[in-house]
Amino acid sequence: MNHAERPALRRWTRREYERLIDHGFLDEDEPIELLDGLLLVKEPQSSPHRTAVLLAAKTLERAFGDGWFVQVQSPIGLDDLSEPEPDVCVVQGSPRDYVRAHPTRPALIVEVALSGLRMARGRKATAYARGWIADYWIVNLVDRVLQVHREPARPGPARRRWGYAAIET
Repeated sequence: MNHAERPALRRWTRREYERLIDHGFLDEDEPIELLDGLLLVKEPQSSPHRTAVLLAAKTLERAFGDGWFVQVQSPIGLDDLSEPEPDVCVVQGSPRDYVRAHPTRPALIVEVALSGLRMARGRKATAYARGWIADYWIVNLVDRVLQVHREPARPGPARRRWGYAAIET
């Protein structure tokens, strides 16, 4: 199949994605998330992945304290084409503040990555930077390190896509 014969991808909006769930075409418990208009299969929940998610959530609950809540593998609204479900997300307020809509401005997002490390460093980092997420951490289970991404940066002469200006390991 040559380039001209490749089928075009269909990009979905958050509104369309939510309607697919509301009308039963997708189950809200399916392991998928909307990122850049694409429906992506989420990383499988291996035992090391699940343990790291729970430990990160518990640690962040203690660190942030009152006035913040930590949600685990729950949706956030980034923009019209993205409704990811980060492994851990720290949001100001309480769960009751988000009865009518998903949080849109988390203080911190954490992705735990084993088989999904390339996705966490690539497509997800780009989407989170474009959503102006100031702090994005990757718990890299492959290399057993924490990668801290800060300072979202627009595309420009030195960068062809959204990303982070500061990345520390």
